[in-house]
Amino acid sequence: MTAPSDKPPYLVPSMAEINSLPWNGFNVVSTFSGCGGSCLGYRMAGFRVVWANEFVPAAQESYRANKAADCFLDCRDIHQVTAEEILAQTGLQAGELDLFDGSPPCQAFSTAGKREKGWGKGKRYEHGAVQCNEQLFDEYIRLLRGLQPKTFVAENVSGLVKGTAKGMFLEILRDLKANGYRVKCKVLDAQWLGVPQMRQRTIFVGVREDLGLEPVHPKPLPYRYSVRDAIPWITKVVQDTKGQFDIREQDGSRPNDTITISNAYHLMVEAETSISKYVMLPPSRQGNDAFNTTEVDPSKPCGTVTVASPGNDLAVPIPSKTGRRKFTIAELKRICAFPDDFVLVGSYAQQWERLGNSVPPVMMMHVAEVIRDEILRRL
Repeated sequence: MTAPSDKPPYLVPSMAEINSLPWNGFNVVSTFSGCGGSCLGYRMAGFRVVWANEFVPAAQESYRANKAADCFLDCRDIHQVTAEEILAQTGLQAGELDLFDGSPPCQAFSTAGKREKGWGKGKRYEHGAVQCNEQLFDEYIRLLRGLQPKTFVAENVSGLVKGTAKGMFLEILRDLKANGYRVKCKVLDAQWLGVPQMRQRTIFVGVREDLGLEPVHPKPLPYRYSVRDAIPWITKVVQDTKGQFDIREQDGSRPNDTITISNAYHLMVEAETSISKYVMLPPSRQGNDAFNTTEVDPSKPCGTVTVASPGNDLAVPIPSKTGRRKFTIAELKRICAFPDDFVLVGSYAQQWERLGNSVPPVMMMHVAEVIRDEILRRL
């Protein structure tokens, strides 16, 4: 492990900084784009995202609020999209696209979900549309066949390579290779790629056979970031023999308002001064053994931020004397490696869902950089 002094400070560039980066000369077409997590990672690596597709209206609004002016956002169901239309919109010919990206919805494979019990059953989205998510990789492969990009990146949950889903993984791998690509797949963990969150993702990387190069994945960094690295106003609380709490600040700041945590930690929030601005858990969920909640250890990376089912607590609450609470969206953006000024629209739950469904941009930046440097720049 690298000595702590050698670890660079946790820092995600702002949207203004990302927009000012020079173009590296390579283009990306993205499918199943969500609010834009993967696309933002490519942009951090200097790629230009020229076309993106997302059919969930709430995700479209967030994507539209942050996309580059020259990126075309297609809002149709992926079944209606053709490779010919993408090529016409981007002015490219088949075979000219540098990188084809896609993150087909993954609930059908997630270890946090029903897995095979949900296969063959359509998922109903908030705008009423219904899709069988385990079949959407077929649509990605159909477009890959028509576009014939130089490289591709397809992303999914780690559950795709586990248990009964492994058979479907092998079929996907076979079909990707059958379209003329050398393909390698690895499960990468975001906590080793600059993200203060333990989040495993299955990453397929493909290179067109005629290019004669092998697929590559990024190597893990020699350090990890903790929750406190990302949210430095967290401080430690020490309980003395009289049951009193001594607040010991870690970063030297003095906030105007605090929430004291009863058993281990203290969260200081400088920008918000009213407890009413926090989303509190109901009284039945206030104890340390509250159902379906996870207590954060600020000295470590956060646990995986998930998209909870309706009525469930959304992933990571923080216990306090005044009750258990969840991360604010501003805090969650840091945990998910998004810029502080990244725009999310909708309700608290909708914004959490956007982040919980996204590939952390900094993680995808590392994937994009290694493809840029070890494949595309060698052509």
